[in-house]
Amino acid sequence: MVEDRWQWYPPEVTGWLGALWGKSAGRAGGTVNLLLSHMLDTAAVAEIVWDRYLPQVTRWRLDAVAGGAGKGRRLFAWLCGIHDLGKATPAFARLDAAGEAAVRRSGLSWDKYVVNSTAWRHDKAGGRILRSLLEKAGWEEGQVDWVWPLVAGHHGLFPTLGQLAPKREDLQGKGPSWKLAQSALVEVFSRELGYEGESPLAGVEPALVPSRAVQLQLSGFVVMADWIASDELYFKGVPELEKVAMPQARQRAADAWSRLGLRGGWGALAVPGPETFRDRFGHGPRPSQELVLEVVRRMGGPGLVIVEAPMGEGKTKAALAAAELLAARYGADGVFLGMPTQATADPMFAQLRSWLREVGEGLEGQVALLHGKRMFNKEWRALLENAGEWGQNADSRFSSVDEFGMRDDCFDGCEGGEGRAPAEWFLGRRRGLLSPFAVGTIDQLLYAATRTKHVMLRMAGLVGKVVILDEVHAADVYMSQFLLEGLWWLGQAGVPVVLLSATLPPEQQRRLVAAYLAGTQSAEATQVLAVPEPQVYPSVTAAWSGPDGRPELLVESTGSWRDDLQVRVEVLDEPPAQTNSRTFPEDAGQVDAAVVDYLKERLVDGGCVLVIRNTVARAQSTFEALHKEFGTDVRLLHGRLHAGHRADRTQEVLKLLGPPAEGSQRPERLIVVATQLAEQSFDVDADLLITDLAPIDLLLQRIGRLHRHDSVKRPRLLSRPTVAITGIHLDGDRAPHILRSSEKIYGRYLLLRTAAEVGRAATADEGTWAIPGQVPDLVAQVYGTGPIVPAAWSEDEAQARQEWEARQAERRAQASQYVLTRAGEHGAPTLEGLHFGAHSRLAEGQFEALVRDGERSVEVVLVRRTVEQEVRTVTGRKLGPNGEVAAEVLDDVLSGTVRLPAGLTMVAQQELGPLPGWRDHPWLRHSLALELDEHGDAVLGDFRLSYNDLLGLVVSGGRPYR
Repeated sequence: MVEDRWQWYPPEVTGWLGALWGKSAGRAGGTVNLLLSHMLDTAAVAEIVWDRYLPQVTRWRLDAVAGGAGKGRRLFAWLCGIHDLGKATPAFARLDAAGEAAVRRSGLSWDKYVVNSTAWRHDKAGGRILRSLLEKAGWEEGQVDWVWPLVAGHHGLFPTLGQLAPKREDLQGKGPSWKLAQSALVEVFSRELGYEGESPLAGVEPALVPSRAVQLQLSGFVVMADWIASDELYFKGVPELEKVAMPQARQRAADAWSRLGLRGGWGALAVPGPETFRDRFGHGPRPSQELVLEVVRRMGGPGLVIVEAPMGEGKTKAALAAAELLAARYGADGVFLGMPTQATADPMFAQLRSWLREVGEGLEGQVALLHGKRMFNKEWRALLENAGEWGQNADSRFSSVDEFGMRDDCFDGCEGGEGRAPAEWFLGRRRGLLSPFAVGTIDQLLYAATRTKHVMLRMAGLVGKVVILDEVHAADVYMSQFLLEGLWWLGQAGVPVVLLSATLPPEQQRRLVAAYLAGTQSAEATQVLAVPEPQVYPSVTAAWSGPDGRPELLVESTGSWRDDLQVRVEVLDEPPAQTNSRTFPEDAGQVDAAVVDYLKERLVDGGCVLVIRNTVARAQSTFEALHKEFGTDVRLLHGRLHAGHRADRTQEVLKLLGPPAEGSQRPERLIVVATQLAEQSFDVDADLLITDLAPIDLLLQRIGRLHRHDSVKRPRLLSRPTVAITGIHLDGDRAPHILRSSEKIYGRYLLLRTAAEVGRAATADEGTWAIPGQVPDLVAQVYGTGPIVPAAWSEDEAQARQEWEARQAERRAQASQYVLTRAGEHGAPTLEGLHFGAHSRLAEGQFEALVRDGERSVEVVLVRRTVEQEVRTVTGRKLGPNGEVAAEVLDDVLSGTVRLPAGLTMVAQQELGPLPGWRDHPWLRHSLALELDEHGDAVLGDFRLSYNDLLGLVVSGGRPYR
């Protein structure tokens, strides 16, 4: 009987709670949903989240916070359900006319002229009410301080305590009736969850204050439970108080969860045995892979593992095996794998799915691909198409809750499909990391370290997983500020992290270790921590917090599975060009004759060559020169090819020069000209490398493409691995001339120090680098502070260093405006004011610019307009009169995507937009269409653009570009 629940309150309380509404009829399936009903719905969803989704480690921690095993579940449900307490206020009640009338009829009143003229958000109102009630219930100050921000911040932004004060008290509910109604709502809700006694609210009080990182994770789950319980498809309104009870809410939640198809990861894993690696990958571990597993087994707690090993060593497999071991030991329930670029994330998506297929049945269907261009990935799209019409449009049909938390536009139904892709709910905006397993760009982790709205959802998706980040050396100083911040939070949350790199400067390694350990304890304890440098390469460095809270380190090394390559280093001299071109002189097509002559000498018996240029313009110029001499034996790869050409050429090159496969035949002669696309995660084997000068770590990455496979038979003249360095002119005792375009990208300082090492090797008797054995020393020397340049260069180097340090400091300062924690506040105990001064409203497309420095560039979709005014794709297929896209033509349209030079960004955004027929298309409505004429040409501002099937997009005019 409902009357039994009101024995602690005067009779009028029933009327008040039977009128206070949480979801209007328009947002709850046509019938108003009482506030108590929505709160219980959310608590019931939270119970299922606990039972079927939360990582084991999170349950352990919340049990400890609640005061013992088995107590965390109820506290978790209470914290999630209490989130909308602030809707029991006049400021909210007046937002719906029918709801306002019902509340007034119940006897709760307010001055409508005051309330209607002033905005007051219910999240802040709830934080204020809850803080007051918890203090009256006798909670300790520290417990009050960490709980109220979960309510006040459940719409994505954590306010300061000072921001909880409304302009007028009328907005909160003035007078004893409102105070009693609010108190009764909390107490009835608490009793429904099983808290008993004269003061059930006192019984809710936790035993421990969780870390700030766990608070942030918990806040994300509050939002998750609220959004699920706000779905009007499964939580129709309940207007009668007598029908509002926890058993009914639990049934509604169970039905919704089942129909949504939500699930967690692998659950509790058994500790992998000695044969697990072979079971997963079909072969036993190499020495370096076994070393990774050995170090992980010896760790005394969850921590940071840094794996440094050469290209082709099998770091990714080692990381996945380590992730399984770490998850089994420390209760993680999934994996996030972050890659440096979208292009490297796509193949890793397939690899992670393949691995999970061996780990457990059906797990491969729980992997989300997270980057802005995932609709171009055919494997991902095929998985969505399996889910029917909704799945195909999932990326676009999700949106966030509205300003008042009235609704989250989830979907129009998602039953069906065979679970080959993650549940559609996870595909909504900001939710991707909540998928049990995810592959994406490293940006996904960097976003979680930004002071942006709903950052708690991103952190909730990371905490409880094992985080693997590949090619971490690729993060520049700007990105590194977010990476270090993210590691701090992951360290505090006890998240196992595995970082992979072929070439990691010692100072960068020390910063990464220090950031993670700083999260596990006070920052002061890690600032003086000495991280020993590995003595041998490959190496593994592990760091964690010991039982006494002190940091512990383990640094081990082993030999590579293959012998060092003695790589001959040559300089293909490139003196300064004399030109009046408006582009950089070295891009003017006057510098390729030496490369042609060099290859004519070296390729008399054939061979496969990789040429890497630092700019697209240089790559195009070099390709043209080589194509004239060697014809169809030359291929061109760069970022200004449209998606179709780039994918086809990449696949062709990987097939021709990738790992030897049965029945495959290596070409007698092939020259691949590429930009930095070939620098990382590009598994090709070249007989000879020609490359523009780059900082030593990147140069060594490029050298990693040389002689990768011992079984390859090579021409006599190319039997010895050789790298020829271009883009540099060593002029006696004077500082070298280095390409201006290279300096624009990398800065002069590191290029000068790298040039010194290159010159030293090129002029030595042996003239070789031992790769990979010499990699750590070379990187340490260039990135160190010791004197390595000739004395005659010292003044030039000093000036370059000064400019470099100033630029580094500037970029750090720029990033500091957006990192999640403001300077000096890492020791804050709660989430109060976390978003103070934040840039709270960012469209999804703006996040990349937030965490990546440099000039922004945009992508356009190329289409051709014929003389007859027909619109066709770059492949020639006809579109509708206004560009309408039939389903069978979508791939052809998307294949025409190409990235413009950064210098065209502003004019492209001003002059281009989607075709009229794209405006309602889920994937094309925000795309910029660039119309080419029948000759493949277009004009954009002061620039002339032409798409050539051999060269890709060619740009001329305007200001200098690269």
